[in-house]
Amino acid sequence: MASATSTLSPSAPGSAAPDAGRPGLGLLVLLAATFMTALDIFIVNVAIPAVQSDLGAGTAAIEWVVAGFGLAVATGLITAGRLGDIFGRRRMFTVGLALFTATSAACGFAPTAGTLVAARVLQGLSAALMGPQVLAILQTGWTGRAQARAFSMYGLTMGVGAVFGQLIGGLLIKADLLGLGWRACFLINLPVGLAALAATPRALRESRAPRRPRLDNTGVALSTAAVVALVLPLIQGRSLGWPLWTWLCLAGSAVLSTVFVAHQRRLGAAGGDPVLDTALFRQRGFAAGALAQLVFWAGQGSFFLVLALYLQAGRGLDALASGVVFLAIGVGYLLTSTAAHRLAEHLGSRTVPAGALFMAAGLGALWAAVHASGTTGSLWELVPGLFLDGVGMGMVIAPLTHDALATVPAHLVGAASGVVATVQQVSGALGVALIGIVFYHAAGAGAPEHYPRAFGLGLAFLLALELLLAALTARRPGAR
Repeated sequence: MASATSTLSPSAPGSAAPDAGRPGLGLLVLLAATFMTALDIFIVNVAIPAVQSDLGAGTAAIEWVVAGFGLAVATGLITAGRLGDIFGRRRMFTVGLALFTATSAACGFAPTAGTLVAARVLQGLSAALMGPQVLAILQTGWTGRAQARAFSMYGLTMGVGAVFGQLIGGLLIKADLLGLGWRACFLINLPVGLAALAATPRALRESRAPRRPRLDNTGVALSTAAVVALVLPLIQGRSLGWPLWTWLCLAGSAVLSTVFVAHQRRLGAAGGDPVLDTALFRQRGFAAGALAQLVFWAGQGSFFLVLALYLQAGRGLDALASGVVFLAIGVGYLLTSTAAHRLAEHLGSRTVPAGALFMAAGLGALWAAVHASGTTGSLWELVPGLFLDGVGMGMVIAPLTHDALATVPAHLVGAASGVVATVQQVSGALGVALIGIVFYHAAGAGAPEHYPRAFGLGLAFLLALELLLAALTARRPGAR
């Protein structure tokens, strides 16, 4: 299929826009990339003990196997969104997908811990290049009900990768496919990535901003430095005891962010092309949506962390058994995420706040079960709360992402997608840092009997976040 550059154009309600290519195949390609990225954030946690044993990796190296990926993703997203506007979203998506597949192979065949860390950082940058393009193509390539269904499938895919990542990793390591052990957790991306790459030219047409902007190199440098200075101490601070450099970095991030915003405003006022058009935040729908994303994702990453710690360190489960418990969330999530677009049609702007309240109810039920069962009660007591939390998650992820982009003009879709994806990553790191202060202080030296109380305090923090999300989205501007 010949490449055809297109922009947003009118289409019939519930149809694919001209830049959608082959909508069914195109959506499958985008979801495959989304699944691999979400999976790789969580699956690596299961592989850590085996990596340590096989490669003789020290604690610092192991931390960077996890942190390097997250830092690289967060750093590259805003720039990647603008690159899609300039050079074409399909082109940037294809480059990101090819690099992600190649770096997954590099991770899987890494001979040393240092090589694995470097490959993980490059893998994170590749994921950052893909992420905003997926959101921008979903926003510009489909309209009406078809767009709502596409975002629903996007939310489903993200959740499946996150919820089932630990289980999938445990199964791969236990199966020891071809004697690969932990390496299969990375090499599983190869067939998926290669198949998606082969289909991309036929599945997706090219699209970019209506007027091709220039890349703001100063803005790229300032935004990258600001995000690194913010995310790096959030990732590393707790484990290092919050040394002075972490606080200096956080302060530096605030200064760099201020300079960045001032530069973007001046460049925009002079008729230039800022990497992040501050006009985005003058749209109440987008600004409110970004804030809601911050609150939601601050809870998600931290919840999966403290739940895994409670199950494994507090209840003595191995990674695979812990992953099986996560199925309770997955069942609830699948139940509502597959029908998220239909729920949104019936509930309208009440969809996200209703989902947040379901999550709050689930976390409350889980707190009661943990308080009653401690470290020895039946794991079945946890199931109702986990199930309710999954039900709420399925109602929130897709509509929240869709609504954040719904009012964004065509020429800002790429930049807005980069901002949304960056907020997701930064808020995840922020949530883990905040809940870590509460959780690890209560867990003390790590005796199993301390984990129920630590988990309970973490759940109270998360419940407060879900209630805040419900309040923020109850009358969110721009919601359906």
